[in-house]
Amino acid sequence: MSGHFEALPGGGAAVRLDEVEISILRSLAVQMLELIGPGDEPGPEDDPLAALFQDGPSEKPSDPALARLFPDAYGDGDEELRAASAEFRRFTENDLRTRKREDALAVVRGLDALPAGGRLELSAEDCHRWLGALNDLRLTIGTRLEVTDEDENGDLYRLPDSDPRKPMVMAYLWLGALQETLVESLMP
Repeated sequence: MSGHFEALPGGGAAVRLDEVEISILRSLAVQMLELIGPGDEPGPEDDPLAALFQDGPSEKPSDPALARLFPDAYGDGDEELRAASAEFRRFTENDLRTRKREDALAVVRGLDALPAGGRLELSAEDCHRWLGALNDLRLTIGTRLEVTDEDENGDLYRLPDSDPRKPMVMAYLWLGALQETLVESLMP
């Protein structure tokens, strides 16, 4: 897997992806969409203003990956901090879920429009969506792999090919390289 982003004149970035890379990225983005869950889209009969003020969940997700994607605002402190985190979550999580869903959808749509083994060109706005999605994918995979700061260059990165975690570690590292080159391509 060799794809890396390069800056485009006038803003944005481009990357050449082969069929395998496209398939892996698309699969991971679809899995992210499934993990985040469907949106509660208001119907035409619903009041759009009321939808803006719709309360979200107040409890931290029990799934560790979702808890990493939607962390408590104030940590796991005393009862007062937990109450403040619940209140913050109630008013922000729906919007955060929507943004994460839109980021993952931007990846899927971009890949679906790309011919096999083609060059993907992203606008500056699409670059930001891709950065969000790549970050969310890495956070989710890192959580599933139980990556910690102490794992930097640790045993997880030197797994034998027979280890069932090896493909996800390789995806985690590859997504990190994609994310890094996308960030570098956006720097002036």
